[in-house]
Amino acid sequence: MNILILGATGFIGSHIAAKLAAEGHTVTGLGRDTARLAARMPQIAWVRADLSNLLTAESWKGLLEHQEIVVNCAGALQDGLSDHLKDVQTRAQLALHDAAGSAGLKLLIQISADTSGPAGETEFLATKRAADEALAESGLPHVILRPVLVIGRNAFGGTALLRALAAAPAILPLVHTASPVATVTLDDVAKAVSLCIKGEIATGSDLTLAGQTGTLASLVRDHRAWLGLPPAPTVSLPAFAAAPVSGIADALGWLGWRSPLRSTAMAVMRHGVSADDKGAAPPFPLEAASTFIARIPAGAQDLWFARLYLLKPLILFCLSAFWLASGLIPLLDPSRAAGHFEAYMGQTAALGLTVATCLIDTVLGLAVLYRPRTRLALWGMILVTLGYLAGSLLLEPALWLDPLGPMVKTVPSLVLTLVALAILDER
Repeated sequence: MNILILGATGFIGSHIAAKLAAEGHTVTGLGRDTARLAARMPQIAWVRADLSNLLTAESWKGLLEHQEIVVNCAGALQDGLSDHLKDVQTRAQLALHDAAGSAGLKLLIQISADTSGPAGETEFLATKRAADEALAESGLPHVILRPVLVIGRNAFGGTALLRALAAAPAILPLVHTASPVATVTLDDVAKAVSLCIKGEIATGSDLTLAGQTGTLASLVRDHRAWLGLPPAPTVSLPAFAAAPVSGIADALGWLGWRSPLRSTAMAVMRHGVSADDKGAAPPFPLEAASTFIARIPAGAQDLWFARLYLLKPLILFCLSAFWLASGLIPLLDPSRAAGHFEAYMGQTAALGLTVATCLIDTVLGLAVLYRPRTRLALWGMILVTLGYLAGSLLLEPALWLDPLGPMVKTVPSLVLTLVALAILDER
């Protein structure tokens, strides 16, 4: 079969794409940033596109040409710099439905969620529900799959946060500890898609994929044991404790950061992630989360990831603050700061150089917070730091002997920048 997978670079989509390609299908993966996955998975044809730009049936024609099946794994948690919920989860899907009829599509598989619970009025679930209802009424051959919290060997979003919380030192600080959390493995989601394509799940089915239900606290404890860490007491924090964190995460969303701590995720977790009692089950037994993690022993890299996950934003914040401070503080008394260079280039040139370097530092300190430019800003920090180190050795080597160590302190900053580059990728 020729299969087009939307959101193929994501946590769920990439796993489904790999499974279907291994089963002999001709798979085309669509995503916004496909370069890294194209190198890892050359067996898949990759198309770079943004669903928020595919809002008419005409825009889908070329993508659907020669395709027999579409698997929609695309989605977003809430609006932000890079995500537009109504466009991605509703408008693009309605345009796809219009185009699919004339394209002669054999099957459209929608990876959705339980949109009927108390959190169903969040825009995240409301836009999914609108697309699901439109698909059910479209007359197109389709299957809707509704996985609960998906866990896999790799981690992204909510599953990554689970591992980070599990690796907390000494105690496990949690909000909504008693909230029910149903899980399903990534393998079982991919298996359900495969069965749909084989015809073993009937067209028109609307299935809930939920393998095991526990509490948030029990799931975090299971992951802590999986990481090989000793048991730790759970500290239940009041719900309002999450509000400032969610507010910061929401603001960072408009800078391009997709944190699982945003307000939508907190609203869903407040009510729990549970299976719809009215939803039909798949025609095969689903693996329990405890069974799944028991058969995939954690390695040192898993522990590193869990411990670094929440340190990553702190590292980037510290780098931003360091460069902003180094750029803004000298401007309080630029003449004094320029004094280091006056002996080599004159007062005017020294003042100009001081102001220029302050502007460079300030721009880098701000740019590192803007996700589309973070990598470029980090490389800029490295190059500028090396330039400062070289310049200090040539022009003012006495700075290295200063008791406060203004130049020596740039070396740890350089190393921290390299760490930030090493852990920047999220998928």
